[in-house]
Amino acid sequence: MEGHTAGSYARGMADQVVEADLDEALRSRGYRVTAPRRAVWEALELAEGHLTVEEVHRATATVGYDVDLASVYRTLSLYEQLGLARASRLGDSDANHWELAHPDEHFHLLCAVCGDVDHHVGSLVASIRAHLDEGHGFAVDDVELTVTGRCARCRGTGTERSG
Repeated sequence: MEGHTAGSYARGMADQVVEADLDEALRSRGYRVTAPRRAVWEALELAEGHLTVEEVHRATATVGYDVDLASVYRTLSLYEQLGLARASRLGDSDANHWELAHPDEHFHLLCAVCGDVDHHVGSLVASIRAHLDEGHGFAVDDVELTVTGRCARCRGTGTERSG
């Protein structure tokens, strides 16, 4: 199946949850729409990839907001709780990398050489869910799948993993 670049995928998700939907998603669950919440949403919406909290913080200034770092942390946590954003551990970094939410069926392909992250859609996650449910009686709540290797560009150059 076709992969999606992180930036194009994030913009695709943003198209599905437009500003009015964000307002509704917050208000329908009893949360106010505040400037920091809108700023973090816009930063994720415009992202060209997965962002650390610090990168989200810097991006809020880029879109014209003055948001403190603690508000960014709180907003990202709220968005994750509401299913609007998700955090992933990508590579060797201990930092979470944030993006707009996507279904479990979309998993990450992480290039160990250049660090690019690609979203891939396939049936692998559904197979894992079924195997765990049917074979082990395990009810899966969430799947976070990251496959590490070399992207086509780095594989073609014969470049080995950095580090």
